[in-house]
Amino acid sequence: MATKGKSKDKELEVGEIVSRSEQFIEHNQRKILYGIVTVAVIVGAILAFRQGYLLPQEKRAAAAIFKGEQYFAKDSFAIALNGNGADYAGFESIIGEYGRTKAGNLAKAYAGICYFKMGDNEKAIRLLKSFSGDDRMVTPAITGLIGDCHVNMGNTKEGIACFEKAAAKANNEIISPAYLKKAGIAYESLKQYNEAIKAYTAVKENYYNSTEASDIDKYITRASELAKQ
Repeated sequence: MATKGKSKDKELEVGEIVSRSEQFIEHNQRKILYGIVTVAVIVGAILAFRQGYLLPQEKRAAAAIFKGEQYFAKDSFAIALNGNGADYAGFESIIGEYGRTKAGNLAKAYAGICYFKMGDNEKAIRLLKSFSGDDRMVTPAITGLIGDCHVNMGNTKEGIACFEKAAAKANNEIISPAYLKKAGIAYESLKQYNEAIKAYTAVKENYYNSTEASDIDKYITRASELAKQ
């Protein structure tokens, strides 16, 4: 009997919950419909923006950046950056007009490298930091280049931090040993020889097939000798 009583109580509870839910929907039906319509409008607007604006922008940006890449490949950095005054506007212009596209994002990296090559490290850092990506080759290389800019500006500690970050982020035998070696040389310039030895040893032990590893022993020896003085 007790079990039956409990079952009836549960049925009543469930029935009450269902009834309250129905009442809630009845009382708030207009608000719920408005909510559904609002969500549908927002989703529709996003899709329309993507199809009607972003995709065409991507195509135009990709076409605009193509000529810049050609100038960049020829080391014509000033033209690549600022345009040729005729049929190519330059990476800076592409960033301004197509900044939120993939090609516009890539233009930030190109522009940063151009400024670096032209000796303007501050502008290079600004542009390189504005680039966003997660590629295991490009992104760490950009981080390492920011480190080069810092070293050029005399901010050696900041440069070392970027070199080590780039090496860790890449974790491959092309980029990592190159930036670990740079970190070691930068440590030596600060007379932090033990830290330099650690960086060089990481090249030797973790990236022994790399080009940098072929002569890394002499760097380890030099830093070891200097550490004793």
